Amino acid sequence: MIKAKKSLGQNFLIDNNIIDKILNIVEIKEKNVLEIGPGTGNLTSKILDKAPKQVTVIEKDKNLVKLLKENFGSQMKIINQDILNINENNLEKGKLTVFGNLPYNISTEILSKWITNIDDKNFWFDHLILMFQKEVADRIISKFNTNNYGRLSILSNWKLNIKKIFDIGPSSFSPRPKVDSTVLFFEPKKNFYKLNNPKNLEKVTRIFFSHRRKMIKKPYKLMFGDNLEIADKLKIKLDLRPQNLDYETYFKLADEYEKLNS
Repeated sequence: MIKAKKSLGQNFLIDNNIIDKILNIVEIKEKNVLEIGPGTGNLTSKILDKAPKQVTVIEKDKNLVKLLKENFGSQMKIINQDILNINENNLEKGKLTVFGNLPYNISTEILSKWITNIDDKNFWFDHLILMFQKEVADRIISKFNTNNYGRLSILSNWKLNIKKIFDIGPSSFSPRPKVDSTVLFFEPKKNFYKLNNPKNLEKVTRIFFSHRRKMIKKPYKLMFGDNLEIADKLKIKLDLRPQNLDYETYFKLADEYEKLNS
């Protein structure tokens, strides 16, 4: 019997009703499907039943890879690597539909990496159906002027439309996590704010949210010095707090920072 590894953030989804609900979110017949962290293959087997064109799974745990090979053999491509070390743009020539019960301990790192590595002219996926710890999901979908709004919200909503599908209780997993989970649905935006270097958006949001309860006067000065023209241009009041600025304002701030440093 395969035992979940706490070090890898493993909680295997065992609820067939939830698995069916997840697979009814999008049509995958004749599509190229990627599953991140298939674990013991409970979702994987149901994916294969839907007759996709090709299935690729990425699993870090060697013991689970052995189990997947025994159970599914040549029905799919199995990659035994850490997802954080893979260039997702090179996985397939066509677009992938992605499913993932992401390890809680690296879920935000995975999502942030994917977003910053997106080729603006050719998204490597058509849809992402991803499961997060509910607390993380709430941050991803939060709007400005709310307590959960922050760096992850801004980065996630930059190039993606995001929809909450449903919450999942601990009893649907083995071992049971101590928190609820949430399934989110992502699809590429046709139009989004163009930035030359996504790292600039990461830097702006990191500096602004490093003291989220304080006024933005100090982080603004750290980034732009005494140049108040940018604040005037973007109609930003420096006595506001970081959560009071909407997505678009942060995109524009990153753009202005790029221009100053180009």
